[in-house]
Amino acid sequence: MTTRPTQPLTLVVGAGGLVGRHLVTALGRARHEVRVAAVPWGDEGESISALLLALDDFSQARQGRPWSVAWCAGAGVVATAEDALAAEVRVFDRVMGALAASVGPDEDGVVFLASSAGGVYAGATGAPFDERTDAAPLVPYGRAKLAMEDTVQRVASETGVQAVIGRLANVYGPGQTLGKPQGLLSQLCLADATGRPLPLYVSMDTIRDYLYVGDAATMIVRCLELVRGEPRGAVVTKVLSSGRPVTVGYLVSEARRVFHRPLRTIAVGGAGTGQVLDLRLASRVWPDVDALASTPLAAGLSRTAADVRARVVSGGPLDP
Repeated sequence: MTTRPTQPLTLVVGAGGLVGRHLVTALGRARHEVRVAAVPWGDEGESISALLLALDDFSQARQGRPWSVAWCAGAGVVATAEDALAAEVRVFDRVMGALAASVGPDEDGVVFLASSAGGVYAGATGAPFDERTDAAPLVPYGRAKLAMEDTVQRVASETGVQAVIGRLANVYGPGQTLGKPQGLLSQLCLADATGRPLPLYVSMDTIRDYLYVGDAATMIVRCLELVRGEPRGAVVTKVLSSGRPVTVGYLVSEARRVFHRPLRTIAVGGAGTGQVLDLRLASRVWPDVDALASTPLAAGLSRTAADVRARVVSGGPLDP
């Protein structure tokens, strides 16, 4: 008689990205069997085909086991054009629809969506923003994230799987894609490694929450565990942040202290579309998860700087 595996099975979509790559590591520590799926974002049809194939293999492997699908994929940033973001939403909707169709009665399944606190709360007032704050996106990026959140709500309602919508703060850490026009902290590290000045498109008084990626991954794994204690079909929205907001001015000052050398910056106006002054975050859901955001900013900055310097010195591509 063949014994079925009992360890949780998790499919990470976007395993080549910053959050996805670290989540694969954290899931391994938690003894999940992990499957991965990359997304060829340059072609919508190819993206759908690749993900449906990965989903089919994943569905066959579930075999009545506890399972999760963690969507950490996305090529879009705050400044991405609406048509490109609409394509990402269509890919997500198609894959989630296929997942919903594959779910049988009483399956022990969980869906996690990596959403964006900055995108969703950009137009909100009364910081710090938490799970009770009404969403108020200012640009297509934030609206796309909300559309994906709506899809997760629908899939949970139709299938009975539980779901977590993780509204992430500014995630940073080793392995960040340096070619994307985002990630101020990693761009600070790149400016230090190359000796080039860093253009700043926002005020030094701009407040953001920076969450180290290793902590973010551990927090997501804990969310996957906790949501299984919720009723079938439950969707829990969770703000994932460090809870330690800082100004851009403080971040630049801390970077200079960690790097032990001057860091040149250039103020550039007029390009901060969708960027607001105060994006402090808080959470009122699953407070024990917040305690996992334990990496001090200086330590995370040091690790990120070491990673960026190594990539620059190697002379290879800056994106992992």
